[in-house]
Amino acid sequence: MSSAAALLHPSSRRRPFVKMNGLGNDFIVVVGGPSAFSPTADAVRSLADRRTGVGFDQLIAIESLKADAPLVRFWNADGSEVSACGNGSRCVADLLMDAQGTSRTQFRTVERMISAERAEGGAVRVDMGAPKLLWDQIPLSEEMDTRGVELQVGPIDAPILHTPGCVNMGNPHVVFFVKDAETAPVVGAGSLIERHPLFPEGVNVSFCQPLSPTRLRNRVWERGAGLTRACGTGACAALVAAHRRGLCGREADVVLDGGPLRIEWRESDDHVLMTGPVDFEFAGDLP
Repeated sequence: MSSAAALLHPSSRRRPFVKMNGLGNDFIVVVGGPSAFSPTADAVRSLADRRTGVGFDQLIAIESLKADAPLVRFWNADGSEVSACGNGSRCVADLLMDAQGTSRTQFRTVERMISAERAEGGAVRVDMGAPKLLWDQIPLSEEMDTRGVELQVGPIDAPILHTPGCVNMGNPHVVFFVKDAETAPVVGAGSLIERHPLFPEGVNVSFCQPLSPTRLRNRVWERGAGLTRACGTGACAALVAAHRRGLCGREADVVLDGGPLRIEWRESDDHVLMTGPVDFEFAGDLP
């Protein structure tokens, strides 16, 4: 068992955690099933505070490090529980494979089964499953073609952003295609669109600049977390949305603020594969 996985052994007196990140998208990970660990929204927000708490984008709880396909739960920094986290899934897979002494593993979320394996150079490859593309699967509040929905930001005759694609990768995403991701209004527009009435469950907002058929630049305003250095499901959604519009192939490097992820939308089974690095930061005990 690796040093990181070995640190995650709760007892009646302590609740240890490890701090990890995927391209700067950071998490604290604990072990404990729903009966043993079910934090309140206030507790999550307190822990997430980067001034007075541990600080993180998401909190992750793994039911067991040894169980076959354990349940994994995710909470955003605002205290809301969510059903998927791409970079967090890579961190979970890394811990499970270390603890189990294997090069492959799987786990359950509240929404789907996730499988993973070791990849080249210490990276972790996660099979995120098939994207959901129908309007009521995103979900949207009204029926639309999710290749390009009727949504725009700015004046009607000269919108700043318009006609984004929508994809559900275990959580809802809207993807705007922009000429320059570096100057896109990620914070201003992202914070508004996150709670737009078109998205009854809220939405993660991507600003994607196609650079070539095999390379995309993507910046993300994450639902419940804000501007993030990397969003794994956002990278997956960006590739799927871009491919559906003919802007890239089925496999590409998606460059996030924290670095690139390799994303493949596999034609054989419709599954999306995500490959990228995982880093351990430190360990501690929850207060």
